[in-house]
Amino acid sequence: MSELFGRKVKVLPENRPVVALTFNAAWDEAGIADVLDTLTRLGVPAAFFPTGDFADRHSRAVRAMAEHGFGLGNHSYSHPHFERLDPGQAAAEVLRADRAIRRAGGVEPLPFFRFPYSETTPRGIEAVNALGFADLEFTADTKGYLGASRGMTADQAVRRALDALRPGAVIQMHVGSDDGGPVLDAPALPRIIAGARARGYGFADLRAYAGRAYAGRPCPFIRSGQLPDPPPYSAYSRVTLCA
Repeated sequence: MSELFGRKVKVLPENRPVVALTFNAAWDEAGIADVLDTLTRLGVPAAFFPTGDFADRHSRAVRAMAEHGFGLGNHSYSHPHFERLDPGQAAAEVLRADRAIRRAGGVEPLPFFRFPYSETTPRGIEAVNALGFADLEFTADTKGYLGASRGMTADQAVRRALDALRPGAVIQMHVGSDDGGPVLDAPALPRIIAGARARGYGFADLRAYAGRAYAGRPCPFIRSGQLPDPPPYSAYSRVTLCA
């Protein structure tokens, strides 16, 4: 995975016709059961990127993602604008989320971080890399999270995903709803899977890329004094992420 460090990753390093399906989770549990059922029934790997706050509030949902065999990435703790954070605050967002996701999921999370709002900067990428995470963004967002109230449809979500197909493409979807409306990516998902398969595509499991993490790289860690103190950040005075 070392080739994924030092940059914003929008496409996986792949020559095979495979695509990675990913789901952000920050709001409520709407649509999660349907998405898990579809992925499991159709035998498709995927990864979920919950926020730490979501993991704390909906620990059973995060545990279900893990128990269904799907990888868990990191989408920060509180979904802030990272460009407004100083280095200590940014590190605390990543590590506090890591702890919450580990606690809720009961598994080793993936070494992938996704910036809130996809607001990446060279400094931000360097910071998360130093904590042991590659920055995995996306080739295309279905924008299903906009919902019907903001003019989005499941048909449009499907089209956005299928139009982005290329070897190593990363598709971003969302579970949960911020306005109580339907989760469009849930009904779009089986059609996205069928459409990708009809075009000769399979599905990448991000855990296979995580298995190559840190090749030829020293294990990153953070020492005391680099994070704000007092709590809740004092718990991260020393955290090893790749032991």
